[in-house]
Amino acid sequence: ASLRNFKIPPGDYVFPYCSSMEGMKAPEFLEKWNKGPVGFITFAPPGPLSMRNSLIMWFCYCVVVSIFAGYIAGAALTPGAHYLKVFQVVGAAAFMGYSMALLQSSIWYHRNWGATFRLIIDGFVYALLTAGSFGWLWPA
Repeated sequence: ASLRNFKIPPGDYVFPYCSSMEGMKAPEFLEKWNKGPVGFITFAPPGPLSMRNSLIMWFCYCVVVSIFAGYIAGAALTPGAHYLKVFQVVGAAAFMGYSMALLQSSIWYHRNWGATFRLIIDGFVYALLTAGSFGWLWPA
């Protein structure tokens, strides 16, 4: 309730805040950073919770990952390629699309590594489903 009065716009924030790279070298900023707390926070827009937009964006994301995985497979394989080879190429490409960038949140923003690895496992499952679909539908 106390933050509501600030009318903080949706977005990603870091605290303590610094407006420039030069400012990050200032003794005042370094003292605040070293004393803490230090945080990375995301504010979402207010309003009713709805999965609709998130599911639509997730579907679009899956389509984009599949397009790139298919592009890589199309460049690497010929029609009639064996199911397991298609599965291997598409699975690796899809896994990169779904999971590899998640590591950046733990590296740069100190997200809990356990949370990151659980999301990577989700990405692995999606990559398996994508690879299986391409292997099944690959042209003979």
